[in-house]
Amino acid sequence: MARLSIERPEPNNLKVILTLRLSGPNILRTCCDEAGKHISFILETILSVLIAIPVYNEIKYISRVLQKVRSFHDQILFIDDYSTDGTTDFLLNQSGIHLIRHHRNMGYGKSIIDAFQFAHTHRYDWVITMDCDEQHEPETLPRFFTEIEADQWDIISGSRYTDQNQLDDLAPNDRRLINHTITALINDLFGWHLTDTFCGFKAHRVSAMQKLNLDESGYAFPLQLWPKAYHAGLRIKEIPVRRIYNDPNRSFGGNLDDADRRLRYYLNVLKRELIRIHHPRAEDVDDVSIQNPHACCCGCP
Repeated sequence: MARLSIERPEPNNLKVILTLRLSGPNILRTCCDEAGKHISFILETILSVLIAIPVYNEIKYISRVLQKVRSFHDQILFIDDYSTDGTTDFLLNQSGIHLIRHHRNMGYGKSIIDAFQFAHTHRYDWVITMDCDEQHEPETLPRFFTEIEADQWDIISGSRYTDQNQLDDLAPNDRRLINHTITALINDLFGWHLTDTFCGFKAHRVSAMQKLNLDESGYAFPLQLWPKAYHAGLRIKEIPVRRIYNDPNRSFGGNLDDADRRLRYYLNVLKRELIRIHHPRAEDVDDVSIQNPHACCCGCP
């Protein structure tokens, strides 16, 4: 759908600027005099952003999260991974949002992949993913918008470990150790300097995501994303976000609540992806364990 607006830069200026906003991210500005004689035109690009929020049984938080996110942005997609606690009914009664419903539980990674595909189909330029359990603050969205406008990156990744904030919660010990172990390993393999490879608060350039062929449906989704991003030469930047754990005992489900099994699951996916991109050190992953982590990625003892 196109929208037409007319503006006069100065009260006594005879030039009239006609702005045609197209259905995608582009606008066409045509400068004419009042007699209609064409003077010039400029095609400008406005980057369009979608906020994507995967949900599974988030009725406790979802109303507050939606209200806060709406105060910063109006393009919001929820991906409901077969909730059973009333979350689905809540979303079906909301106007002005986009909704994808899974008809069985398909996993966190599948929800993110579906968000990327939705954004591509509907011609968004960027997807910001955030959780719905109030562990990602909507107040941080303007920082992401600023980095998106700079147009220098393909992934803008939140980090809970770049800045030490007195308001930050302590991470559960097993999650901290696994995060530090995996992050140090990723940095060693790819020559990066990341501090948090598991934070789901991220901005993704849609055109870059389309190159990656992502198909990991579970919690190990980041362990597919990072090798594919490295292989594709994507540009990555971290920005600080608060570390919040409202429910440090929240379950991953099944065997993944066991830290050693969860780490092995992550490492198996990482090794599979390293083999796919023909990384020469794929076999090194077999030697990693939570009892013998690499040096801490954030510089702590």
